[in-house]
Amino acid sequence: MVDALHPGVLLIVGGVLAGALRGRLRAGLVLAAPLAALAALWALPEGRLWTGEFLGLPVAPLAVDRLSRLFATIFGLMAFGGALFALAQSSRLEVAAALVYAGAAVGVTLAGDLVTVFVFWELMAIGSTLVIWSAGTAGARAASFRYLMVHLFGGVVLMAGIAGHVAATGSTEFDRMALDSPTHWLILAGFLVNAGAPPLSAWLPDAYPEASWSGTVFLSAFTTKTAVYVLMRGFPGTELLVWVGLFMVFYGIVYALLENDMRRILAYSIVNQVGFMVTGIGIGTEMALNGAAAHAFTHIVYKALLLMSAGAVLYRTGERLCSNLGGLFQSMPLTTICGTIGALSISAFPLTSGFVSKSMIGQAAADGHLAAVWFLLAAASAGVFLHAGIKFPWFVFFQKDSGLRPPDPPLSMRLAMVLFAALCIGLGVFFRPLYALLPFPVEYVPYTAPHVVEMLQLLLFSGLAFFVMLGWLKRTRTITLDTDWAYRRLGPALAAGGAAALAALTDALERLGRWALARAIARAAAAFDDAGALARTRSTGTMVTWVALLLAAYLILYYL
Repeated sequence: MVDALHPGVLLIVGGVLAGALRGRLRAGLVLAAPLAALAALWALPEGRLWTGEFLGLPVAPLAVDRLSRLFATIFGLMAFGGALFALAQSSRLEVAAALVYAGAAVGVTLAGDLVTVFVFWELMAIGSTLVIWSAGTAGARAASFRYLMVHLFGGVVLMAGIAGHVAATGSTEFDRMALDSPTHWLILAGFLVNAGAPPLSAWLPDAYPEASWSGTVFLSAFTTKTAVYVLMRGFPGTELLVWVGLFMVFYGIVYALLENDMRRILAYSIVNQVGFMVTGIGIGTEMALNGAAAHAFTHIVYKALLLMSAGAVLYRTGERLCSNLGGLFQSMPLTTICGTIGALSISAFPLTSGFVSKSMIGQAAADGHLAAVWFLLAAASAGVFLHAGIKFPWFVFFQKDSGLRPPDPPLSMRLAMVLFAALCIGLGVFFRPLYALLPFPVEYVPYTAPHVVEMLQLLLFSGLAFFVMLGWLKRTRTITLDTDWAYRRLGPALAAGGAAALAALTDALERLGRWALARAIARAAAAFDDAGALARTRSTGTMVTWVALLLAAYLILYYL
């Protein structure tokens, strides 16, 4: 069965070993494990390399094609960059759990069957929960519990769908599926939970910002993008996903514009950006799927860079709220530059990575004559520039001086930010190597005069709108309510109210029962006392008359 190294297993083993090591040996291991996984990945030929049986079912834990190699590559690269950024992290658990998390994500992308997908899927949930929990705060522990509950629910839904699919078809093969049975709907629902699709998307902005300054960087990369991968593999061209994706796009924009916490802004931005990818998957053409895959690749890089810059600010200042920040460009110039590059990339500014990937999805909508979809995606691009391209760097680094003068973060954190900033620019300028990795041949040319002018106009006018409306966009200490309010506030309130009502009903029934019992005892006592009916003497003749009457009645009824 095993004639090749599994990159995901290498990362998982590296994570387990890292938890037992300290000092330079641990630092060397957490950096070497992702590089070893990448080397092992690119040494693998295409095809089903591991095959066997599990519980009597055929499995293929290691299967490689262009799509799986693309996602596994960016996951390995992200594991290295995240580990480099987290070298200064004091928690021994976080980076170890993050490597297990990354290895499980690679395991999903390289799985050739649904059973293996599910096993690694659940291991991802465990690893990511530990990353959140390892922050050590009360908020992180509570958020990790809620996060785990949502993902266990999604896992149960996915397991039910997979079990039904295997029972109906007799096959564990992970391939394209149509929404033609309840089991396939369950599989799709399980995938969408991890993608952060509303109404269950609130787990993402609830949990990710509660992780440590480095933990959120890892969390941004794997869960939602693994969901994008399985949706591409299992449900390409499913029209429903177009509208699910568009809803995610605008849902993320609205909540990010309302938010005050800098990391919650970027968390909602993840939902927004994944919405672009889900829309591309729903369109389903080769251009759209290439765009979704390319955008997933570039998104991992620029989102990690944005969260690294936010993590650096949190590391140095301890502040998360935009209303408490500002003027940091004066003392954190490198962090400001890197955060601005990430902001331009997420906005698809020309010469950045987002420009060469996001535009493919819009072009696919235009090629498919989906005018409404194209206009909505264009409007959403302007919204992205408002909330992530301008709002995040402006309020964190450039707005009114907060008086804070923290220095740039330690060397390892600066190196990680510079690496990812270079990738954002490099992929935007030298995009051919990325296009060569995509699952289908690419003939698209992003740098045409109409496209560049169109994007610059869109971004510049949305920037103008931001500064015109700056008075309304200034952040205050507010709390944004999301759908998690239903299970964080409404659910406990209803449970408490129900418990109180049940207690009151029980008390009332108990009082009623005691009153009824006391009344029955009193009546019985009255019947048997000296003046009671049962204590009176009766004549024999009267009793004989009653017996005769009863016997006559019985005989009449019997013969009728």
